[in-house]
Amino acid sequence: MMSDETASDRAYAPMGSLQGLLQRGRGLGALLASDDPATAAEAVQDSTRHDWRWDSVDDRHLYLARLYQELALPLAPLVGLLAGDEDDCERATRALELLALSGSTEAREALRAYIGEGEHWVDVLESVADIWPVEWWDDLADIARARLTGEERLLQGSKPWARWVTGSPTAVVHAPRLHAIDVNPTGRQLLSILADTDSTDGAKAQALHTLAGRSPEPGLLPLVAGLGTADGERPLPRLTRAVERLGVLAVPEARVWATDQRPWLSWTGILVLADHGDTQDIPAVVQELAAHEEAHLWCGPDRLATGLARFGQAAAEAAPILRRFWLRTPHSHERPAYLEALAAIEPVGLDQAYTESLWDCETNARLLGITSAPDLPHVRQRLIQLRDDPMEEHEVRAAAVTRLAKGRR
Repeated sequence: MMSDETASDRAYAPMGSLQGLLQRGRGLGALLASDDPATAAEAVQDSTRHDWRWDSVDDRHLYLARLYQELALPLAPLVGLLAGDEDDCERATRALELLALSGSTEAREALRAYIGEGEHWVDVLESVADIWPVEWWDDLADIARARLTGEERLLQGSKPWARWVTGSPTAVVHAPRLHAIDVNPTGRQLLSILADTDSTDGAKAQALHTLAGRSPEPGLLPLVAGLGTADGERPLPRLTRAVERLGVLAVPEARVWATDQRPWLSWTGILVLADHGDTQDIPAVVQELAAHEEAHLWCGPDRLATGLARFGQAAAEAAPILRRFWLRTPHSHERPAYLEALAAIEPVGLDQAYTESLWDCETNARLLGITSAPDLPHVRQRLIQLRDDPMEEHEVRAAAVTRLAKGRR
């Protein structure tokens, strides 16, 4: 896993700096940027040139689009990104299609032009068709038909192709090929495969796949420690899912796994304890959370945070660590979990975090802010903005409507 200092061989700026806040998608970054547009412009351009998301599940497109809109920045860098690789094109498309919804003719025409000329035009067409009014793209039918070469992978149910019904062989959608899975073996037979040292990893992975889709199989428990890959670095595919099916039944064994020297097995044990353990397991889960912080491992601590939240104030020793994760993580998708855990464990003093979350890049963070930010004039103003913003997610706009209605009672 990457450390806090590196992302694709680039260094994250300090977490308290404007650039560092913007790289992490923090709400405070958006707030500070609006206070100092001249200084913010270069930091926003940096966020355009480079993808600072820790993982593909992290959101930045709405965050970036709002920065361009609120700072009145020229769209040329975003438009230029369309000519990059597939990932660059996708990032630019997601921001530009939102800016078009907010009223930017330049953004709208840039994407329409790209559909007529660009390399990744099919993806862009299908993306804009998902959120734009039909009249914004329906007249591109002839251009799209003319561009088909027969090599495109047209997705089943894709809105433009379904609407246009081209009838072209290139538009035929083939059902995905399904792997034949034998769902008939008994639990005993599957466990026998897993216990057999002569079974291939592929056969064991298939057995685990089947077990992961069935009711809990306690006979798996004594076999778990021997179900790692040959190099000892990872669990076999689907092992974690099969273990998760066992729930609380796995807790006694998980306490042993959690102390194992093999990281994959100790992590499997810790996850079970986080999800299903009792108060005696809090120290082990907190210790793992602290180890992730020390090593700057940003993927996975949200699972630990959610588990610790079950214990409420009994897990108070985790609160300082959770606060630091909320402040520091570049993995924005996990940030809401830390705030939710803090709310369950040590809820005092979170008003500022909730308020900042109204500007966060993550939908779930904004929803938390809408629910829990204090009833103050600037909070109410932000709620109105979220309610009325055509770029905003529907669920966020709806939540803002509900919160504002409560405030009028």
